[in-house]
Amino acid sequence: MTVLSQDPPQDSSSRFTRYAWFVLGYLGLVILWGAWVRISGSGAGCGAHWPTCNGVVVPLNPTLETLIEYTHRLTSGLSLPFVFILVGWAFKRFPAGSGVRGASLGALFFLLTEAALGAGLVKFELVAGDTSVARAVTASFHLVNTFALSAFSALVAWWSYPQHTGANFHPRLRSQGSGWLVPALVALLFTSMTGAITALGDTLFPTSVFTEQGLVAHLAEQVSASTHFLVQLRIVHPIVAVLTSVYLLIVMPQISGFAGHRRLINGLVITQVAFGLLNILLAAPTWMQLVHLLTALVVWLSVFVLWVRTQSLASVTTAP
Repeated sequence: MTVLSQDPPQDSSSRFTRYAWFVLGYLGLVILWGAWVRISGSGAGCGAHWPTCNGVVVPLNPTLETLIEYTHRLTSGLSLPFVFILVGWAFKRFPAGSGVRGASLGALFFLLTEAALGAGLVKFELVAGDTSVARAVTASFHLVNTFALSAFSALVAWWSYPQHTGANFHPRLRSQGSGWLVPALVALLFTSMTGAITALGDTLFPTSVFTEQGLVAHLAEQVSASTHFLVQLRIVHPIVAVLTSVYLLIVMPQISGFAGHRRLINGLVITQVAFGLLNILLAAPTWMQLVHLLTALVVWLSVFVLWVRTQSLASVTTAP
């Protein structure tokens, strides 16, 4: 029997895997804190200065907005050494050509672009009360970059398991129906882009569906040409999100194997739709926006890992 890949020692690999999951979890917290910066209007807490805060390394007598923004910068900055350690450890622990190595480099790349996008928002003052098209576009691509960063970080952790270390893409041995997951991933990214724009609109132009003129009149006012484009676009995300959710629920039964994973995604999708509806009904309170974002991230990662599982074989063996 020929073994096409060799797993690293169990104990060393498990330590790396735990660390990789820790990095992913930490990045998730940083992402949520970044959303809190936007929701609280604290993006201009350090002025237009970057990487310094209001021209100094440590702000003196900071306002609440400055503390929120400065904390986000500190926690974001700490991500860099964490990911550098992840990359260095991956190259030390896994052989050349390993998917773990490649995924760790992908995580580092998207972490650097994440920092560049964040710096651009600050330097061009696309923060706080700015309602420009540039901010909406940047915010949407910022979230896509965030999803890419989380995906590569999750891939590092997933592929580092001893039973997954030998994973390799094999077009003839993919799970039946796995091709339907590619449009699902694209749809989820597009949904996240519309969600970022809607969340920005909810922050800058708060509203409620419960108005004296009634729901129909309220919706007509929202899409009126006289309202700001962020308000007009608010209707787009719920429509896109529902269509994407329906697609995912239809696709899951078409995929062979991984029944537990598919059931998990179905449950997450239904939960996320309920959270989205609740977010609208409650007029997007801070806590609900954070829960909605976290669930969106978990849905994305769950579908991404399922796609990886349907495309690869772990520790493949062949008989002579």
